[in-house]
Amino acid sequence: MPATDVLLTFFASTLLFAYMPGPALLYTAAQTLARGRAAGLMAALGIHLGGYVHVAAASAGLSALFLAVPPLYVAVKVAGAAYLVWLGWRLLRQRDEGEMPEIPRKSARRAFVESIAVEVLNPKTALFFLAFLPQFVDPAAALPVAAQLLILGTLVNLTFTSADLVCVALAGAVTRRLGRGGGLRLARRAGGGLLIGLGAHLALQQK
Repeated sequence: MPATDVLLTFFASTLLFAYMPGPALLYTAAQTLARGRAAGLMAALGIHLGGYVHVAAASAGLSALFLAVPPLYVAVKVAGAAYLVWLGWRLLRQRDEGEMPEIPRKSARRAFVESIAVEVLNPKTALFFLAFLPQFVDPAAALPVAAQLLILGTLVNLTFTSADLVCVALAGAVTRRLGRGGGLRLARRAGGGLLIGLGAHLALQQK
């Protein structure tokens, strides 16, 4: 494995990237505002599991396809952005369901499945792992490079998930203060609008 000073730099850089406001934090906040803390937690779990797809792809060299075939990158980026906009629009169109006890469970399960798809369809995550992880790999180490990438990628994924959980806790505190009725409707609309804005932002980004 890399030297101690390299690992310290790795952890410091990972923490900086993880807790810097970005799409994943905005996404988990939107899910929490729109569907509650349970859905936010399941969204964070879905993003975490989806992240391992990119970790595995980076260790196998598959993420380089996005650099070698630019149209593939654009296609995946547009598909992911369109999916986010569709999720947000569906939340905005959702009717008030009252206080039916089964809704939170359905919302949480749906958020989990949706979040896996959102993360897998985010080519920027793939390129991040492809660009970031090799900086801390030691080709001369006894451990194969692919194994080092898997370990480092797993650590990055866990760190990013810790930031997502903090975001869910903060957004959950907001929804509790809003209470029921009109407050929850406002939170759901805010979450839906945030997803639409995030999807539009990702689609319009040049790189």
